[in-house]
Amino acid sequence: MTDLQKAKKGLAGHTLCLVKGGETIVSDKRGVAPMMEIISSGRGVNGFSAADVVVGKAAAMLFVKAGVSAVYAATISAAAKEFLDKSGVPYEYGALTERIINRQGTGLCPMEQAVLDCGDAEEGYLKIKEKLKELSPK
Repeated sequence: MTDLQKAKKGLAGHTLCLVKGGETIVSDKRGVAPMMEIISSGRGVNGFSAADVVVGKAAAMLFVKAGVSAVYAATISAAAKEFLDKSGVPYEYGALTERIINRQGTGLCPMEQAVLDCGDAEEGYLKIKEKLKELSPK
C-alpha cells in the first residue's frame, strides 16, 4: 500500500491525514488550519502524502509549500487541480468542483479569495496568513 493509499484510508473520521512510511499525522480541524499549524510549527512534512476532505487552491498551495509529495482530495476545486498540475504534484480526487464556497454558503471561501490571483506557493502562504489574521477575533 502506498503512502497516498494509507493517507486516504487514514482520512476516515478526520479532516486531514498525512503519511510517510510508518508515520501518520491526523487533524480534525477545519479549512487550512491544520496545514498552517504544521508549517508555522516548523514540523517537516516534506515527502509526506496528504489526504484532505476539501482541497481548494489555498490548501494546494500549502501542500506545495510544505513539500507534500502527493495529494488525495475527497473534493478538489478546478483552481487547486490546476495549481497542483503546474507544481508537478500528483493527485487523486473523489469529486471536482468549480470553486470552494464559504461556510455560510454565500460566496467564495475567504482563503480562496486571498490566493485567487496568486501563482506562487510562498506568496500564497503569506496571503493566507494575512487573511487568517484579518479574520481572527480581535
